[in-house]
Amino acid sequence: MATKKKTETAPKKDKEVKAEKITTTTEKKTQKAAKSVATTEKAETVAVQEPQEFSIEERLKSLYRLQKIMTKIDNIKILRGDLPLEVQDLKDEIVGLQTRLERYSESIKDCEKKIANNKNSIEESKIKIGKKKAQQKDVVNNREYEILSKEIENLELDVQIFDKGINEANAEIETRKVEYDELINIIKEKKDDLQIKEAELEQIIVETKKEEEELRMEVKELEENIDVRLLSAFKRIRKNARNGLAVVPIERNSCSGCFSQIPPQRQLDIRQRRKIIVCENCGRIIVDYEMGSELNL
Repeated sequence: MATKKKTETAPKKDKEVKAEKITTTTEKKTQKAAKSVATTEKAETVAVQEPQEFSIEERLKSLYRLQKIMTKIDNIKILRGDLPLEVQDLKDEIVGLQTRLERYSESIKDCEKKIANNKNSIEESKIKIGKKKAQQKDVVNNREYEILSKEIENLELDVQIFDKGINEANAEIETRKVEYDELINIIKEKKDDLQIKEAELEQIIVETKKEEEELRMEVKELEENIDVRLLSAFKRIRKNARNGLAVVPIERNSCSGCFSQIPPQRQLDIRQRRKIIVCENCGRIIVDYEMGSELNL
């Protein structure tokens, strides 16, 4: 019996050992897979979190190239000149003139309406006068005759007032018609001028549109490779600068933005391109003169 029990126990132990080995192997495979995934995720995270670093010299070159492209875009805007503003001003002026023209038209209609009402009132007054005069023939005393005479006199005064109103309205119509015709001619001239300026502006836009789009694409590509804070500073300097220059070279030992003298030691630091240096007077970023030749700008 003891031998039989031992033989039965031995297979059980073998099965348990095999099961433990399988479990251990599975756990090791799972841990390896988890480590592999973690390594991949870490590598991706590092790739995202660590953008490409550029040297100070490369940053300065990118800024200078960006400045040159922005200057070209500014020159395109200068080529358009004040045409966009002139076109908009003409459009606004034409709208104002057309509003005044509508007021003249309404004024003429009001005068015509007034004339028609006055004419009707005159006809009514004349009918009343005729009736009053007919009544005078049938009066029996002087008092009634005087009362009717007074009423006829008042009606005749009303007729004169209505007639005067008609004359004033006619004079107003004549004045408004003259102003109306003059205004129509002015509007026509303004529209002709607007058409010419719009054609000029459209021609300039067509000629420069492709070039401007290409320049703006270059600007976008350059801005993606410039540090956010540095790009923000560049835009702020450009906005405050009267001529839109944020990055300028040294010319004749001076800042070419404000023409203030730069000390020799500071010029040396600028030529070494180890740090970004701004003009102490105007705040513009300064680069050495040779950088333009290197970049073929």
